[in-house]
Amino acid sequence: MIVFDLSCDNGHRFEGWFGSSGDFSSQKERGLLCCPQCGSPQVDKAPMAPSVPRKGNQQAERPTVSTAPHGGNEVQPVSNAPMPREVQEALEKLAEAQARALRKSKWVGEKFAENARAMHYGEKEVEPIHGQTSIEEAEELLEEGIEVAPLPFPIAPPDELN
Repeated sequence: MIVFDLSCDNGHRFEGWFGSSGDFSSQKERGLLCCPQCGSPQVDKAPMAPSVPRKGNQQAERPTVSTAPHGGNEVQPVSNAPMPREVQEALEKLAEAQARALRKSKWVGEKFAENARAMHYGEKEVEPIHGQTSIEEAEELLEEGIEVAPLPFPIAPPDELN
């Protein structure tokens, strides 16, 4: 796994984990990346500082993050402490619920919007589906009254699984 610092065109920074540098490029080309804060699909690698170990006689400085919009002066310490047990359990339950739902759902890949419309307008039998679509296309589906929802955790297309 490789971790990249990412940022969107609105200035939000976040972390992304990928199997390789090529995986990042592939997901970006296919429109699979979006900002978790604002949903912007304009995501790029953010500049990263190299990891340089400190000398044994130096005290570690606590990292901080700006909590003010657009780089204001309010700063809050960042913790690398383990995730609270309650949060870990909640994430595990959410992941299990998604996995159960996907077992009963059909992968339609990039034809998600096409299939969702066909079912909504009675041109195709209704069945649970999941796949890929752009944020703009998802918004159009919602405007047409077609219920869609993003998955809480990313999934790999079946033909890309190990």
